[in-house]
Amino acid sequence: MTFEIDRRAFIASLGGAAAVAGLSHEARADALEDYAIRKLDDDVAMAQGQNAPGGQPEKFPTAAEIEARIDGSMNRRGVGNLFTGTANRPIMRLEPMPKKPTLMDFFNLRFKQAGAYNHVLQSATRAMKTGMTEEVIFGCLLHDVVQSLIKVDHGWWGAQMFEPYVPEKTSFGVRYHQALRFYADEANGYEYPDLYRRTFGVDYKPEPYIEDTYKMIRKHKWYIEPRMVTVNDLYAFDPNAVVTMDPFVDIIGRHFKQPKEGLGFDNSPVAHMWRSIAFPDHPL
Repeated sequence: MTFEIDRRAFIASLGGAAAVAGLSHEARADALEDYAIRKLDDDVAMAQGQNAPGGQPEKFPTAAEIEARIDGSMNRRGVGNLFTGTANRPIMRLEPMPKKPTLMDFFNLRFKQAGAYNHVLQSATRAMKTGMTEEVIFGCLLHDVVQSLIKVDHGWWGAQMFEPYVPEKTSFGVRYHQALRFYADEANGYEYPDLYRRTFGVDYKPEPYIEDTYKMIRKHKWYIEPRMVTVNDLYAFDPNAVVTMDPFVDIIGRHFKQPKEGLGFDNSPVAHMWRSIAFPDHPL
């Protein structure tokens, strides 16, 4: 499915053309992906007969209003979805986590509330239907959920958060899908999105570190893993798709090393990342 957005609405959501002009190419691309994910969640809710959060249409700020908010603001655009709200997604009280939380608990009690939930389920469902390996299917299921914690370089952050608990190819796919999404690979079924051309123009060029990463991964023996994450990422924005976690329970059971102490309490190098998602309202 080709996912379309209202170009004017997207630019307005960033504060207008002047504000967009001040962003780097990578920042624009990340803003676009976040906008698409949030719009998907709202469209899914509408398709299921629900009202959009707050029941009111979003009022986009002007460039002057955005600029006025910078000094003294408590949030920047790269902050994770759990830690900030929008006009149509106000921050709400979260359900408490179990004492020994599992990955499924995080999906149900945090990732679902923070956006990307429908998107990653659609991505993993498509990967399963198209015969991908379980490592790739799992990578598709996990590839964007770290945006609940942070959006900047979400591929690297996500891979780091999952690395102690998942197969190496899965974390590899999560880490490098971020760079590969900007480069077409017709042989493997990935086209450069027209959405990027419409929004940024034909001369769009990613940041140099993304370019360097792409060149490195293109020659890697595991190139196909992150590439297949991007392929199944591209077509995972259907507001009418009906998806559930049920098909992935066994895959999680086979491939996720659930710590007996619970995620965030196993003293792993990334336990603090899980605790940050579990307790986003803690001031310290």
